[in-house]
Amino acid sequence: MDPSTEERAEGAASTPRRAPRQVGDTDIFVQPIALDASAFGWASGIDATERVLGVFADAGGNLVCTADQYAGGRSEIMIGAWLRDRDRGGVVLSTMVGKHPDAHGLSSRSILRAVESSLERLGTDYIDILAFDGDEAGRQIDDALEAADRLIREGKVRQLAAYGFGASRVEEVAQRSAEAGYPDFRGLIVDYSLMERQHYERDIQPIATRRGRTTIARLPLANGYLTGRFRSRDQVPEGVLYDGALQHIGRHGSRVLEALETVAKEAGTTSACVALAWVLLKPGIVAAEVRVRDADDLSSYLAATDVRLTRQQLALLDRVSST
Repeated sequence: MDPSTEERAEGAASTPRRAPRQVGDTDIFVQPIALDASAFGWASGIDATERVLGVFADAGGNLVCTADQYAGGRSEIMIGAWLRDRDRGGVVLSTMVGKHPDAHGLSSRSILRAVESSLERLGTDYIDILAFDGDEAGRQIDDALEAADRLIREGKVRQLAAYGFGASRVEEVAQRSAEAGYPDFRGLIVDYSLMERQHYERDIQPIATRRGRTTIARLPLANGYLTGRFRSRDQVPEGVLYDGALQHIGRHGSRVLEALETVAKEAGTTSACVALAWVLLKPGIVAAEVRVRDADDLSSYLAATDVRLTRQQLALLDRVSST
């Protein structure tokens, strides 16, 4: 039983907790707050990146999520530079492949090339969680799974995950895995927040539950909108990574922000922490990736694991965010 289900069953106030969570049925355990490294090498320079990673590790965080396409590979390079002075076993590295221009797509050749390049940039000999970045309609999945099987057998990848895959494709991979002995997706990565609920709750969560898979929530703060920093289209985001926040400005978004502020005041915390706590209490969510501007942002988000939400507060957030 996951922590949120257990606490709700007992009728107690709920909290995301700091205890590590298991990724599916694997031997990988992660802390509930993960680090989204999409800003590294682009919005964040070397010094800022090292500070963020240092604060994250010192606070006990272990899951760092990147992709070979982020800043053309510079995100992985900067993580690799920081990792040289760290205990590799204490860090869970997740990277996505499939969108880098030098290894585009999910053919066997592209995947193998992408992983070799990622390993070199990260300065490591294995990736903990390799995610296929985006399904390719019409492509047979066997070719990609063959490549993943080879990488896992060679010890270069520990587990396989998927981002941008629909429920039918996840089911297809599970069936092919059972039939042919291919590796299956042990984890799923899904955009999920108070502002974007439908894809996970209606499409992914049912099959993830049935198959015993867990999900990493990407963009849990809706591109920064749920921090409350963007309330009108005149408030220009600091960079393109936060442009997506503007799509949520409107009547529905305002209602969600008002509810967040009400709950945050009651709980003695911030709207961002309440939004993260809400995500982490949802069934099947193993971690939430936070994208940060700097180390101060990260420190404030890490406090989400201390937030306790009552049933009434959860019900309020559920109600105002439903569409």
